[in-house]
Amino acid sequence: MTTAETRELSEELRGFRRVQRLAYECAEAVASRLQPGVTEREAARMQREWLRERGVRDWFHLPFAWFGDRTAFVNFRVPLQFFPTDRRLEPGMPFILDMAPVYEGYTADIGYSGSLGVNPVQDRLMADLEAHRALILHEVRERRSLREIYEDVDRLMVRQGYANRHRAYPFGVIAHKVDRVKQHRWSPHVFGFGTQSLKGLLGDAVHGHREGWSPLWSPYRFSDHPPQPGLWAVEPHLGFRGTGAKFEEILVVTDSRDPGESAFWLDDDLPHVRRWAEDR
Repeated sequence: MTTAETRELSEELRGFRRVQRLAYECAEAVASRLQPGVTEREAARMQREWLRERGVRDWFHLPFAWFGDRTAFVNFRVPLQFFPTDRRLEPGMPFILDMAPVYEGYTADIGYSGSLGVNPVQDRLMADLEAHRALILHEVRERRSLREIYEDVDRLMVRQGYANRHRAYPFGVIAHKVDRVKQHRWSPHVFGFGTQSLKGLLGDAVHGHREGWSPLWSPYRFSDHPPQPGLWAVEPHLGFRGTGAKFEEILVVTDSRDPGESAFWLDDDLPHVRRWAEDR
């Protein structure tokens, strides 16, 4: 079977893989520098600075950081609660770093889960996310509707004993499309989202509405269609008693009739995938 390591990627896909790897490298670098007393705002700033030092000037969204029960979005009711706060990191506390840089016109959106020291609950959540990665790929290749796949992910979480925390995101999305972004010397952002990326997502939404598909992968009727070819940033997010964990990475969907080429993860050399391989 063709794997992410052996598949010959197009120049465009190599560009997306490059920025995704850059984002995960940033997450690992920042995670290694976290210590007791660091705030979410400081962790988010560390991500921004690390990426800007390496040439990033635009964003799908600015970096987020969530500590403690905020990793499970406990009592999140409005979008402003997603933004970094003065919550301080403590020993044993779980954290999630989430960033979406645009580099050389390519977009990534990644999520990195960890803890300051040992956290057995989050370790269990991360281990159980492997089944979600496999399920999503299998059902996308079967061309089941996005809404049905979402419901199957929900059912798997229930069987595992967890709560669905990606449902707390705007529109309850588990994924959204990502595209190339036109680069400008000045790249403003609105409410933490890059304006060029928002224009692209809005354009996809308008185009998709005419053709019966949506760039948002949600539990709602507008996602009741087969996977649309393109790149999807997928982020199943588990919660259990105030602890959350997720991964986020790019899934490539094509119109190939070859099941192995009809959908594939852009890269298998990512921190969570390596972690699962080491645990086997």
